[in-house]
Amino acid sequence: MNNESLLQIKNISKSFFGNQVLHDVSFDVKKGEIVGLVGENGAGKSTLMNILFGMPVISQTGGYEGDIIIDGKKVNFSTPFDAIDAGIGMVHQEFSLLPGFTAIENILLNKEPLKYNFLVDIFGEKMHTLDYEKMRQLAKQAIDTLGVNIDLDMLVSEMPVGHKQFTEIARELERTNTKILVFDEPTAVLTESEADILLKAIKKLAAQGIAIIFISHRLQEVLTIADKIVVLRDGKLITETETKKTNMRQVVEWMVGHTVDEKKQTARKDKTGGKVILSVENLWVDMPGELVRDVSFEVYEGEILGFGGLAGQGKLGIPNGIMGFFPAGGKVIFDGKKLDIRKTKDTIAKGLAFVSEDRRGVGLLLEETIDWNIAFTAMQIQEKYLKKFLGGLIKWRDDKAISDLAEFYIKKFEIKCVSASQLAQELSGGNQQKICLAKAFALEPKLLFVSEPTRGIDVGAKKLVLDTIREYNREHGTTIVMISSELEELRSVCDRIAIVDEGKISGILTPDASLEDFGFLMVGSSKDNV
Repeated sequence: MNNESLLQIKNISKSFFGNQVLHDVSFDVKKGEIVGLVGENGAGKSTLMNILFGMPVISQTGGYEGDIIIDGKKVNFSTPFDAIDAGIGMVHQEFSLLPGFTAIENILLNKEPLKYNFLVDIFGEKMHTLDYEKMRQLAKQAIDTLGVNIDLDMLVSEMPVGHKQFTEIARELERTNTKILVFDEPTAVLTESEADILLKAIKKLAAQGIAIIFISHRLQEVLTIADKIVVLRDGKLITETETKKTNMRQVVEWMVGHTVDEKKQTARKDKTGGKVILSVENLWVDMPGELVRDVSFEVYEGEILGFGGLAGQGKLGIPNGIMGFFPAGGKVIFDGKKLDIRKTKDTIAKGLAFVSEDRRGVGLLLEETIDWNIAFTAMQIQEKYLKKFLGGLIKWRDDKAISDLAEFYIKKFEIKCVSASQLAQELSGGNQQKICLAKAFALEPKLLFVSEPTRGIDVGAKKLVLDTIREYNREHGTTIVMISSELEELRSVCDRIAIVDEGKISGILTPDASLEDFGFLMVGSSKDNV
């Protein structure tokens, strides 16, 4: 590794609307060095990277204090294009791909090679055409660097979520002048095997002299890949240390500011054999990248049923189909009555709720306030938090009830915000996820689908969310169906776990079953067939 500092972050401070989110943060990154940047949601990681990448939200809110120095020169980017021109690439936590374009078109967007034809001599430069052969070659080179196999001609809208992530990363790799790469939760949507491939690719990039800033809540990955770790807490630099000089427990304690207890297993009662609250027969769902075909299962009242499996095998499609977000068919009986799964509003009105894995696209009204986000669905579907006059002929929102509701969940979920009137889009990803959960709980559903509830959430917030799911199940009797890519997360929470493979349920196990048994089901086999 080169000892020369490529990037220096010096005394960076930033506030939003009077709320100080970064306090005098300083560290440097050398050529070929992988720096793991960690901290709880709201610690300031995303804000710091937005400053580095010249995101407009920084200049629009008064800029920042301190200096960013690259190759010995002070810079202050006003747009991401300035940062890209300076050799900085960023893979964002939320995808920034064009869904109607192919992988090739997204990877080469705004840097497409052009092909000469005779019309150029007559009408000028605008008559150049795209050199698709060269585009395919360049896109393939970028994908090959990652060591994955992706259909370059597939539309992004039809891709499994893992392939979208690799496409986003390949777009950054294709740029020839890249000096610094920022990865913001790059493995959050990847399976373990896909994540391993990506980590190996990142190490190869570092070996070529590219400086890497790696942000992840999967601390084991950070400890595996990073040369040093930088820990932020409440906007302050807590420590900067070589990875080999620390361990996971120490890093977690730096992040949360206190010691952490070992994970405790909770005794579970067998809830099968009781009342069946949800019965699903021959369900099919046409969700791009998550095709579901002929799925049947039962959910018992009061249980937590988990759905796991590899990415793109259909587990995410099950709740999306039942809730009516994608074309679906089959027979669904809820609480003794048949559901019309084409009508989302009716499904919610009958007592089901859904926390989507797509918090920005489906879960939130990003340009609305926190309190409005939490109360909106309950107000719209159940007519809660409304004042009614003249027997209900006139309805007016109850601002005090809405405010009280928001304050309750802000406190309960420890949502880091200025106030309940702050816009949802101004919060970190993890705090946005907490709002999605609060919105669902405000409906007081009989059955709640929770899809990837801890994706992109730090270790402290993850425990809080999982504890909350257990609490609502235990104390409120809410039946929960939880979908997650994290098998250990499912085993720590669920009463039973169904594994989905190639659009079908390959088996249902108890959480104390062996990892080997789960592994066989994930690849469409069983121990007896080997």
